[in-house]
Amino acid sequence: MKIKDMRTGEWGKIKAFFTLVTSEGFEIKGCKLVDGQNGVFVSAPQEKNPKDDKYYDTVWIPKEVRPELERIASQEFSPVKEKAVTDGDIPF
Repeated sequence: MKIKDMRTGEWGKIKAFFTLVTSEGFEIKGCKLVDGQNGVFVSAPQEKNPKDDKYYDTVWIPKEVRPELERIASQEFSPVKEKAVTDGDIPF
């Protein structure tokens, strides 16, 4: 696993958007690094359901993979946060 195209900024609790590249070469776009009540965590890409206006994950990240993903994303975020996006637009 590796992080690609991390965009940092201030979007409420969201601290960064990034693409996750799996060891098989799949790219998962729209992952988020979120500053939650219990610390920083990775959120999977989500889509809004127009019928009930709720957001649902479009990719499922197994709980045994999450700690490693959060470690990798946090390490990538630390040096990058100096170059934060300042215009407030969500970087998609």
